[in-house]
Amino acid sequence: MATSGDAEAYAETYTETPSGAAKKLRPARTNATRQKLFEASMELIGERGVAGVTVDEIAAAAGVSKGTVYYNFGSKSDLIAQLLRHGADILLARLLSVGDDTADPLAAMDEMIGQAMDFMDEYPSFARLWVSENWRTPSEWQDTFTELRGRLLTVVGAAIDAVAAVYPVDPGVSRGSLETAIFGACFVVGLDRQTYNPERTREQSVTAIMASMRGYVVKQPPLGDDYSHGPHG
Repeated sequence: MATSGDAEAYAETYTETPSGAAKKLRPARTNATRQKLFEASMELIGERGVAGVTVDEIAAAAGVSKGTVYYNFGSKSDLIAQLLRHGADILLARLLSVGDDTADPLAAMDEMIGQAMDFMDEYPSFARLWVSENWRTPSEWQDTFTELRGRLLTVVGAAIDAVAAVYPVDPGVSRGSLETAIFGACFVVGLDRQTYNPERTREQSVTAIMASMRGYVVKQPPLGDDYSHGPHG
């Protein structure tokens, strides 16, 4: 049975509209509880892996009841799927936080990769879960990974297109392969830094990942060029 705190956390306030229909006002508490479940799950999964963690342990670590977890997510598998979505949404928001008004699209890409490194540093267990399960065949969450991967790659691809709209680029490089390489490198380099090379700086990691992007550019315009007026010859 859910505690009063759980009930408050998941409560949604409703008010009557003039027509008598109930209007939802406050779903935000659900998101706050989901964040607590996400952080608790990532810590436990980072220690023991998905198979070694129970719903009871996740609920206890998040400060909610097991019944509350099952009521809102249905099963452990559904819980993990929703937590994957929640983590991907956090990463997506950080990537999209990079303003599109940056004069140099290469600088914007650099900043975007930096945001990804910050996410990997904050949630290394999510990165490990993503890497370990994303290429597992078959994976219990294959459909979820396919959807989330597509959403994230779309953002990376748009950043690559922004570079190609301003800089001359190598036509022999597949855009799809490049966006996958950059996306995958963010996870691998981020995890490698966490696990084996903690002395490596954020800037060093970003520079290494950006090497593939800078190699995509055939010839960079000289310093002082206005990057906002289209392709440079």
